[in-house]
Amino acid sequence: MPKESFLVNRIKSVGYAFKGLFLLLRTEASIKIQFVIALIMTGAGFYFGISRLEWIAQLLAIGLVMGIEGLNTAVEKISDYVQPNQDSKIGFIKDISAGAVMVVSIIATIVGLIIYVPKFI
Repeated sequence: MPKESFLVNRIKSVGYAFKGLFLLLRTEASIKIQFVIALIMTGAGFYFGISRLEWIAQLLAIGLVMGIEGLNTAVEKISDYVQPNQDSKIGFIKDISAGAVMVVSIIATIVGLIIYVPKFI
């Protein structure tokens, strides 16, 4: 079987990534909530006319939260696959992964407050 070209390989990779994104949005409640929040914050950005730098900060915050949530979901799924029974070591791993989501969520909230509180004052 001949080796695929670099371009074909990249196109397939992008397809797999979109498939993963749609699977996340279709199956994971937490990412659905975060997606709705992202849409609301994007609408707020347009409504308040936030600056270019504020857009950058907001989009990075949204991307980090959703990206880390995707990784957290992957850690949980692989953990459940490897050890379907209750296991304290797997629980520890899953808690750490969820903690990473919490860290970026707190920072994203702070970024949002820095951007939007002055708009209300």
